[in-house]
Amino acid sequence: MPAHPLELLAVVGATATGKSDLGIDLAERLGGEIINADALQLYRGMDIGTAKVTRAERERVPHHLLDVLEVTQEASVSAYQDQARAAIADIRARGRLPIVVGGSGLYVRALLDDIAFPPTDPAVRSRLEARARAIGPRALHRELQERDPEAAAQISEADERRIVRALEVGEITGRSFRAFLPQPRYRVAGTVQLGLERPREELHARIPQRVARMVEAGLIDEVRALRAEGLDRGATARRAIGYEQALAVLDGEMTCEQAREATVVGTRRLVRKQDTWFRRDARVRWIRAEDDPSLTLAAALGALEHSAGEGAPRLERCRTIAASSPRATQPPSASPRGTGPATTSC
Repeated sequence: MPAHPLELLAVVGATATGKSDLGIDLAERLGGEIINADALQLYRGMDIGTAKVTRAERERVPHHLLDVLEVTQEASVSAYQDQARAAIADIRARGRLPIVVGGSGLYVRALLDDIAFPPTDPAVRSRLEARARAIGPRALHRELQERDPEAAAQISEADERRIVRALEVGEITGRSFRAFLPQPRYRVAGTVQLGLERPREELHARIPQRVARMVEAGLIDEVRALRAEGLDRGATARRAIGYEQALAVLDGEMTCEQAREATVVGTRRLVRKQDTWFRRDARVRWIRAEDDPSLTLAAALGALEHSAGEGAPRLERCRTIAASSPRATQPPSASPRGTGPATTSC
């Protein structure tokens, strides 16, 4: 079967591997625009703690779906899917290459694959959540085994959130929750996923440095400002790694050192979870992240050339677009992403 031209590119992988930098480099080289696939970067004002791209980097390359939610709002994969797919259609209609960048696995799958999300009913969910609190998730999991054994086999008996959701879907639709699980089938022919990886021990060494930079850049002040905007009321935002710990510092429940350590531990746990998620997808083409960004870019372009087959002319056309763009000749931003003038730090 002939290969399709490159029409949609995703850069995925764990936190701290360098996805944002590679995404920007690829966008400049291939004439692309970036679509954020990090759920926490959807939130306005959550900049330092999410290592969000800087204003200077956004001027180099257009970014979509950053800063679209207030911290009091709950992120929705379904809403994201609609907005991101519309952005992809717009970018492609203008002859540009959409590049999805992020580590939120379900958001990436919702965007790339042919997935329909089942409906939700707040009243049904509230009743099931109350029942979970009353009898515990394991007992509720036994009920799921009786009603939907296929879904129960895929869900841990300790995963209360997914147990409740599976029961909710079954009650509303009369169908198994498993019928709505994503299948590895791209919506857009010519989709390629590049996975960026570093050795686990290298990532573990980078994470404390990353956390220290965020604190020095003013993470505590960022959280203090977001609290004034309602961060405490945000069901999703307030539980973000780094933000939850910073709130504890402001409340006197943690020392700065305790908060730093808890953030490092939580980030390492997230890295393991992200790596496991993306490794399950055999379609991801993995490349090693190097300390020299030009080497990482060269490896990515080599992987694209290898995967493109008859799509290679598309790559050459993208390079022609990029070469004629003023952005292609601009130097990288001088300031590291996720940092800024430090004010109050731990």
